[in-house]
Amino acid sequence: MSELNGAIQKPRLSLFQIVNMSVGFLGIQFAFGLQNANVSRIFQTLGAKIEEIPILWIAAPLTGLIMQPIIGHMSDKTWLGKFGRRRPYFMVGAILAALALFAFPNVAALWVAAVLLWLLDASINISMEPFRAFVGDMLPDNQRTTGFAMQSFFIGVGAVISSMLPYILGKFDITDQAPLGQLPDTVKYSFYIGGIVYVIAVAYTVFTTQEYSPAQMKSFGVLDDESTAKNIKSNWSSFFNKGLVWLVIGGILTAALYLYNTTTEVKLEKELYVLTCGVAFFGLLQMVAGLFHKSNMDNGLVEVMDDLNFLPDTMKKLAVVQFFSWFALFSMWIYSTPALAQHLYNTTDTASSQYNKIGDWVGVMFGSYNGFAALFAFLLPVLSKKFSRPKAHMIALIAGGLGLISYYIFKEEKLLIISMAGVGLAWSSILSMPYSILTQTLPSHKMGVYMGIFNFFIVIPQILAATLLGFFTKHLFGDQAILSIVLGGCSMLVAALLCLRIKEK
Repeated sequence: MSELNGAIQKPRLSLFQIVNMSVGFLGIQFAFGLQNANVSRIFQTLGAKIEEIPILWIAAPLTGLIMQPIIGHMSDKTWLGKFGRRRPYFMVGAILAALALFAFPNVAALWVAAVLLWLLDASINISMEPFRAFVGDMLPDNQRTTGFAMQSFFIGVGAVISSMLPYILGKFDITDQAPLGQLPDTVKYSFYIGGIVYVIAVAYTVFTTQEYSPAQMKSFGVLDDESTAKNIKSNWSSFFNKGLVWLVIGGILTAALYLYNTTTEVKLEKELYVLTCGVAFFGLLQMVAGLFHKSNMDNGLVEVMDDLNFLPDTMKKLAVVQFFSWFALFSMWIYSTPALAQHLYNTTDTASSQYNKIGDWVGVMFGSYNGFAALFAFLLPVLSKKFSRPKAHMIALIAGGLGLISYYIFKEEKLLIISMAGVGLAWSSILSMPYSILTQTLPSHKMGVYMGIFNFFIVIPQILAATLLGFFTKHLFGDQAILSIVLGGCSMLVAALLCLRIKEK
């Protein structure tokens, strides 16, 4: 990050101010928690078959993949006087998400629910991405770990409460039964409450936090007239040639996937077409950006494509860490219930009492790791101060990797709470430490777009995990789903080792 001569330091904020600027994340996670816990249930209630659910869910990661760089770029360019730079996006996203939450439990057709999932996820992304850049804007570097850790705390709290909300409402004599094709009142009221909490939490942050003006940002040495200009590093032929390469690679991968699935008995998931076609589409966008640049029409697409071609070195290293970390998390989210039912009770019968018993216990486990994450959020600044941020993240990922591997070792379900303690430390760090490290290296005028691009390395492992883990489980692990979680643990240990490549400024 460049500094102007005579620049002054950003003032340190009080703990109370950091809390104020993080409360909005409680609302964001409330919406995510309700979505993750209940949307598959809504799809099935509306008639979706179990094998159709993954393709219906694909809208969520794709929305983040597309929306976050766009919103990040727009928020970098936004200065609305007293309304600020990032806060307008917080509020607009909250209002749109609340409307989607109010509508979701009342839909009567499966296709409407699929569209609403897309709208809900898009709205959440409008709020969420600028929140990451918000910490980089507002806090000096030595307080950013605390800022992102505070976000982790509210994420943990929001996840625990939102996941348990239908169960809690059931204790107040709100019915959890409903006619065929309809949702119970416990789910409906949970979504209504979630919409209200989202708006209130985000509004609290919007009205209690004042953003720095462009003049103040210039005085801190993180913004100047040159940095706000459109400085495109790539020439048009570079855009076009790189795009052509990506387009050809995407085409070859798509053709290879099609040939494999049409000529062999062992099929790969069709969701992989999202990645292969996505590679080709990325190439096409690069070529279009080149044509715009050649015509002196340097718009937002040209800027974002140029930013993708010149990622900071630290961001490249962190991206690989993120990839292996999130692949591990998705292995846990996808396979915990079937893996533990098979490993502990030797059953794959989803109608059996043992399967449903372990399914209920997995809900407790997931609530536990989110609770641990909220508590460990206060430990992360201490670890980062003692060992450095990359090493603190490495320690947390080692704990998470061992926690996932211990699924295989523990034969008593209550001992798995110990596993969740390790996962909770890793989860808390994954939500905060990479962003704290990354903001050291990003220019303020591109904080939003780079944070959005960084989201790619959450979405890509999500799609790969959803498509390849099933193949691994069936054909490499002999249908032993527990080994897929062990693979996830090993993936998180790889992420931990890769942290050694990252150096703090």
